Amino acid sequence: MAGPTRPGAGALLEVPPVARELGERFRLAGHELYLVGGVVRDLLLGRDHGDLDLATDALPRETTKILRGWADRQYLVGVKYGTVGARKGNRVFEITTFRAEVYAEEHRKPVVTFGKDVETDLSRRDFTINAMALRLPEGEFVDPFGGVKDLAGKRLDTPLDPEVSFSDDPLRMVRAARFASQLEVVPSPRVVDAIERMHGRMSIVSAERISDELAKLLLGAKPSLGLELIVETGLAEEFLPELPALKLEQDPIQKHKDVLHHTFAVIERCEPDLVLRLAALLHDIGKPRTREITPEGVQFHHHEVVGARMARERLQALRYPSAVTDDVVKLVEMHLRFHGYTEWSDSAARRYVRDAGPLLDRLNQLTRADCTTRNPLRVKQLVALQDDLEDRIARLAEEENLEAMRPALDGREVMAHLGIEPGPLVGEALEYLMELRMERGPIEQDEAYVLLDAWAVAKGLGGGHR
Repeated sequence: MAGPTRPGAGALLEVPPVARELGERFRLAGHELYLVGGVVRDLLLGRDHGDLDLATDALPRETTKILRGWADRQYLVGVKYGTVGARKGNRVFEITTFRAEVYAEEHRKPVVTFGKDVETDLSRRDFTINAMALRLPEGEFVDPFGGVKDLAGKRLDTPLDPEVSFSDDPLRMVRAARFASQLEVVPSPRVVDAIERMHGRMSIVSAERISDELAKLLLGAKPSLGLELIVETGLAEEFLPELPALKLEQDPIQKHKDVLHHTFAVIERCEPDLVLRLAALLHDIGKPRTREITPEGVQFHHHEVVGARMARERLQALRYPSAVTDDVVKLVEMHLRFHGYTEWSDSAARRYVRDAGPLLDRLNQLTRADCTTRNPLRVKQLVALQDDLEDRIARLAEEENLEAMRPALDGREVMAHLGIEPGPLVGEALEYLMELRMERGPIEQDEAYVLLDAWAVAKGLGGGHR
């Protein structure tokens, strides 16, 4: 496995002093310690990095002894896979014995065998850009598979044959798309070919691991690159079949835009917020099921309603938290609400704010991002309408408490005034008063009682008894 190894190159990188300190402890104990993986890649790129991943020839029981008296805390949750976690100050370390990790054909969990040297360990890593190491404490740079060259050339390749890498862990196929999004690297032809042939292996990967990678992909700098890869290789069919379904035939009458690439554009126009980008990803997935070509052109009646239901099913299948799922579904369901107006009234703005709730800012951003038309007049109209809505909301917020819109009377006041018991009529009365609040703005209590009396007479209940 000979390759480019540059002694001393690590001295040029800003390795945290605490990592060098730990390396010295391992050296004195007669063991090797290397900074490995994404941390080395990010140091080379000058990017922020999180926890520190390290590899060692020490077995877990030996690692725990070396850490004792130095680490503030140890974590053994991953020890069965050869990993000992540790915290020193505000730094978190994961120290793993050199290993080879292989998935059994029918199992989701890896079978771990320990390796004997760092190059064997690096050979089992996902991609060459993550198969570089810094020996600690001296900083010797180890790059047996040309990771630096691939990083500089924005090329994504595997240390060994991609079939070996993807057999070790099929999730690496999704990870390839994630790195395309995050680092704008281009997968090598052999990597693409392997994904096309092996994506069926994803069946042994848990939904939680897939959803974590998908989230990282969506929050990258260029999600379209990763999403394009999973669609074109067939990988998306394994966990997100709604996405390739958006490759709709163009409208033969009005040449309707490509829904798939429209979706990519909407995602990248949204800020990197997981709920928002998931909503952008799924906002049009109801279109294939509702698509109808009429003499007036292609139509997708109620695709937002169908799409919201599909979004919930998909996000639940991927095991996203219920709070995330609920918020995404609400945004998908409401993403066309804006387009139901050619002009805004105060009452319409109030209803929009009430229905959006805490998702208002995300909904506004999704609505703006959804405007990808190339028609400059249409763009100008939509931007002006959105500006008017947001200006109107700001003005109303100054004049009244939009976040606490409620009927002028509560249920107990309604029952006492009308002399009625708890039941459906109370709800109807409150709904009536709430509609008046939406239409007219804040209503004084005395006026609310007069309005309630009028409603009661119309319902055949007689006037109030106050």
